[in-house]
Amino acid sequence: MTDISASQKPDPYLEEGRLLFAGDCSFIKGAVALEGVPDNNNIEIAFAGRSNVGKSSLVNALTGRKTLAKVSNTPGRTQELNFFRIGDRLVLCDMPGYGFASAPAPKVRAWTRLVLDYLRNRPNLGRVYLLIDSRHGLKNTDLPVLDLLDKAAVSYQIVLTKADKLKPGELETCIAGVQDGIRKRPAAFPDVIATSSEKGDGMPELKAAIARLVAERA
Repeated sequence: MTDISASQKPDPYLEEGRLLFAGDCSFIKGAVALEGVPDNNNIEIAFAGRSNVGKSSLVNALTGRKTLAKVSNTPGRTQELNFFRIGDRLVLCDMPGYGFASAPAPKVRAWTRLVLDYLRNRPNLGRVYLLIDSRHGLKNTDLPVLDLLDKAAVSYQIVLTKADKLKPGELETCIAGVQDGIRKRPAAFPDVIATSSEKGDGMPELKAAIARLVAERA
């Protein structure tokens, strides 16, 4: 029987990731200020992205639950940190969307203050998954958030959403452009994961990446 080389062996974290998100998933609470953030001794991950990028849809697709996170077609609807318990080892934070053009300055300042407070005061935060619409790639509104994460020294990874809307060649171009945009950023994880909440593309890989993080931080 021919041995399978290490590079050809299936990623063991694919199954770990499936099991992680196949268990109990529940909403914990929403917080509009750091004082309202729930206590958590387990590892935590956070999802960030521009308004209407598909964060809530991605949370629902990851957990296999259609209504765990509320999906809204109104940009900027979510203005709090929403926390979800994933099994008994992980907590997921769905962060408020940013970059909505019609938002008044006080709302933008409040969002920035809330996010900064959270990033600076959450020692068990393992990684931020920054969602980027694959149809647009990195935009100027994303750059201040990348700067913020770099300054806070919080590890982050780019997750492309709505990848099913692009042709294969277009998606490859988008991935290459994003990788080039984060190449010199100190807190950016180099691998980019392309996903589709509608089709399920990339979900096993994203679950595996999260499971690997949980195992490494255990």
